[in-house]
Amino acid sequence: MEKVFVIKIGGNIIDDEKKLASFLKDFASIDGKKILVHGGGKLATKLASQLGVEQQIIDGRRITDAETLKIVTMVYAGYINKNIVAKLQSHHCNAIGLSGADGNVIQSHKRMHPTIDYGFVGDIDSVNSSFLKNLLEQNISIVIAPITVDMNGQLLNTNADTIAQEIAKALGSFYDVELIYSFEKSGVLLDVKDETSLIKKINPSAYKKLKEEKKIFEGMIPKLDNAFAALQSGVRKVIIGKAEELNQLISGNSGTSIINE
Repeated sequence: MEKVFVIKIGGNIIDDEKKLASFLKDFASIDGKKILVHGGGKLATKLASQLGVEQQIIDGRRITDAETLKIVTMVYAGYINKNIVAKLQSHHCNAIGLSGADGNVIQSHKRMHPTIDYGFVGDIDSVNSSFLKNLLEQNISIVIAPITVDMNGQLLNTNADTIAQEIAKALGSFYDVELIYSFEKSGVLLDVKDETSLIKKINPSAYKKLKEEKKIFEGMIPKLDNAFAALQSGVRKVIIGKAEELNQLISGNSGTSIINE
């Protein structure tokens, strides 16, 4: 089976022009088929502030009202997405930038919660894997913005980590998929302030123990939940690590490997 890399780039790297440029150069140099899923960074929050649109965050998640949806769509699916595509083209990596609405790539539904109204936030229903496969077979690298669409044509703001996981799972029937979560840290750390406290491998039993002993930084738990869900759905390997070490992550010489045994 041919290999495909599904790589998620975290928001903090997107905010750093120099680090992003270096990361995209490394991404462009990867041999073979690849998909990049990006977050939004701080630009949407900054623009919302400039426009006087108040932002509400509950449990670290953005509440997406109608005005905020306009801003995140402009920023994520517009400026950030096309800026990434343009930089990849400069490295002779032929790329296409998509949101979930384009080619009906990702269908979702408005999140329902018993006590919190998240507004226009989407939870994923399906991925159009055959459309993505058609593009990959033409040796086009795909750059996905975290905006999806529902059955009624409503755009929805959607978690980029989850998008990466769902795309990786959907392509598992066609390819040997490796899912990489790249961000500003070296991987999963025992002490979030100490880069040398890297855990090199985590399997389900180790993860359970680390959670019980509260040794994992809370912000990392959704990433790890996504990683194990992907492994259980046919993704071959999941790696979490530093965006600046992308080539080492791919060769297995860096980051945290999430394994299913």
